Amino acid sequence: MTGGSRTASPRRASIGPKLVPWIITAACFFYLYTRIDAAALRQGQSLVPYLSDVFARVQWSTWLALMVPYSLTFFLIDSLVLWRVVNWFNTRIGYADILPVRASTYVLSILNEQVGKGAMAIYLNRRDGVPGWQVGSSMLFIMFCEFYYLLAWATLGALLRWQSLPPIFHQIPLVALAAAIFFAFWVLYFSGRILPESKLREREIFHAFRRARPWQYLTILVLRSPALLLAVFVYTWSLALFGIEASLGEILGYLPVIFFGAAVPGPMRAVAITMWTQLFPNDVGEAAAFGLCMHNFFIFFNAALGLLFMRRAQRELFGGETA
Repeated sequence: MTGGSRTASPRRASIGPKLVPWIITAACFFYLYTRIDAAALRQGQSLVPYLSDVFARVQWSTWLALMVPYSLTFFLIDSLVLWRVVNWFNTRIGYADILPVRASTYVLSILNEQVGKGAMAIYLNRRDGVPGWQVGSSMLFIMFCEFYYLLAWATLGALLRWQSLPPIFHQIPLVALAAAIFFAFWVLYFSGRILPESKLREREIFHAFRRARPWQYLTILVLRSPALLLAVFVYTWSLALFGIEASLGEILGYLPVIFFGAAVPGPMRAVAITMWTQLFPNDVGEAAAFGLCMHNFFIFFNAALGLLFMRRAQRELFGGETA
């Protein structure tokens, strides 16, 4: 009895973290339901006809003509960033060879983007013999740079559209200032210029940060930026297709923050969808439909790309074994 309880306890303890993304998703969709239902009642309609009217007004062929090239371009840029970082800190690998693994991990990213990055660590470990912690360090480096890339563009957008943005966005420059100070200490620490006796930096998970130079952080920001700038145009034009008017400057301020919300673990990017309804409270139904279509087309289209590359990725991972 004692042995059985000891083995069952860790399993029970591990259920909680797994449920958190689903709880967040359920809370977001319940909130969306109440907001959309209230908007439908104001229009004298029930929920389903109200949303049906919203979807019926969209020019879907035009929307697809925007989303397909955007998603493909994002995939190529995302793979370029991964290729650059792996070649800096782990092993020499061709750009064409990185495409199958990056595409395949999009399937896992449907639920959690970070799980996809973990799968890349396993892939490169099995394919090229790179120690898993070193690859994990590179994935951590990419995530670290993504935070600063989004924050930099969010700060620029907030400053450009200060008067028209919701008050909560006025905190972005202060967050950016604090992040810049932290970054300076971060670089000094991992270069050994401060706290030289600290052993924390020697851990394998910080392999990439020990080797990284400031110009390499900046390079990732530059490589990522075309994807965000393209997204600003695509999202602005797509909003118009859903009946919501917004300027490029407004979307430049909104979008990096929305992408922060999209990084919250959970299916269907529920947090990001909810944020759109907060930004456009007078067009709740349109904003919810827009967020649902934009974010979910993006992740499922990329997952479809992953399925196209899956056979090659499995062959490189497992060789002659059954995957």
